[in-house]
Amino acid sequence: MKKHGWVLQVAAVLVGCSLAAYFVHYLLFRDAHHIFIYLVGDIAFVPLEVLLVAVVIERLLARRERQAMLEKMNMPIGMFFSELGTELLGALTRRVRNRGELLPHLTVGADWSPRDYARARDVVRRFEFGVALERPDLRELRELLGRHRDLLLMLLANPNLLEHESFTDVLWAIFHLMEELTARVSLEELPPSDLAHLAGDVQRVCSRLALAWLRYCEHLQTAYPYIFSILLRTHPLQERPDPIVR
Repeated sequence: MKKHGWVLQVAAVLVGCSLAAYFVHYLLFRDAHHIFIYLVGDIAFVPLEVLLVAVVIERLLARRERQAMLEKMNMPIGMFFSELGTELLGALTRRVRNRGELLPHLTVGADWSPRDYARARDVVRRFEFGVALERPDLRELRELLGRHRDLLLMLLANPNLLEHESFTDVLWAIFHLMEELTARVSLEELPPSDLAHLAGDVQRVCSRLALAWLRYCEHLQTAYPYIFSILLRTHPLQERPDPIVR
């Protein structure tokens, strides 16, 4: 009932305005016959108005529903970054060869504006993620993802997240990388061709996760500035993470 309460309120206001206008008309001209003639004409036009307006109203309501659903999805997305995403992004970016060119666009600032986020996302979309993988990196990634396998499965099983296509792509890319790593009995003697294949999987995760990170930070800055504050102080993309406020 609360969800559609605003619709009922708007309807009551519009009906009240209509009745008030007819009443003023009657007070001024004292001609009920004239009022009823135009009232019938207006009622006759109602089906055409419904035909023309219904599509627009339906689309507006659908957009409102989608926005409300996307807002609800920010909670599991926040849980993902708190438990895994931020740490994973830090681990992956350490293996990006040209990370010096990338990090300035991921190390968000307290004074960032929507234009700054849009500019950073544009850079990340066009960025060439050159990844240099070594065997210790693969073991670290396998252990990190293995510890959070249940979290990934829970998020992928959330039907609401299917509406958030970009974040679902991030989850599938991470899950695929985890499956690739756990499918190998040993990571010690992989041929160069296999390392190149895994590097491609890492690049996919890194590029999609970086975009999701920027969207997440922008949302926190607007909706939850106190969470955004500690994120700025502790995220691993900066040289010296420090939770102490100085």
